Amino acid sequence: MKVNEKIQRPSLLLLIMEARTLLEAGSYFLTIPFLKSLSSFPKGDGHPVLVLPGFMASDLSTQILRNFLDELGYTAYPWNLGRNLAHFEELELMMNERVKWLHDHYGRKVSLIGWSLGGVYAREIAKAMPQYVRQVITLGSPFAAIDAENNAEWVYELVSGKKIRDIEPQLLERIVKSPPVPTTAIFTRGDGVVSWKSCVEPEEGPITENIEVWGSHCGLGHNPMVMLHIAERLAQSEGQWKPFRDKYGKAKAA
Repeated sequence: MKVNEKIQRPSLLLLIMEARTLLEAGSYFLTIPFLKSLSSFPKGDGHPVLVLPGFMASDLSTQILRNFLDELGYTAYPWNLGRNLAHFEELELMMNERVKWLHDHYGRKVSLIGWSLGGVYAREIAKAMPQYVRQVITLGSPFAAIDAENNAEWVYELVSGKKIRDIEPQLLERIVKSPPVPTTAIFTRGDGVVSWKSCVEPEEGPITENIEVWGSHCGLGHNPMVMLHIAERLAQSEGQWKPFRDKYGKAKAA
């Protein structure tokens, strides 16, 4: 795969609008207590959920989401690997071992939720060990065109000393492929960090789907609508997963 020239970086306006993540955090705290009081709100079944942070972020960034999952009745875990500095090859074995430990400890498959680059990692874990993974949910993860221009690439190049255009073609081809487990890509057209077009499955299928929400990239981890979709997706019984469009009769794809 060559550098993706069709997908342009988000505009400066969208990047500036990422500041609304503070409003999204406030709206979460205002609305979730009410929503969780509804009898129809999906409750958890206790299975383990591993949450992976985005590029340059740590487990602190996923604390709100993990607290929410714990309160629902799941057992949410941080990745415990410090700040995500895009060193996937160095961390891959440790992440795989953590998923296997969670699976063996609970005797149940593990759901993976990854924010931004963390979602790319989650998909790769699921490809490497699908027998341990129940489903994958990505939040603004640019797996469809990780080599496309974006508003975080300069940070990546500064930290790694590499250019996104130098990513090996074989790796790019691997990243684009969908995991062999149910996979939900949650995205927003208001993403100011990476293009939303790079965060969706090009073609949805029986176990792959895209769900669109309104909001910012940096607010996806505490966006109330994202929380609702995550709760609904996780609540499906193991082996009984159905795409959102099939369950509710309305497609949420791009």
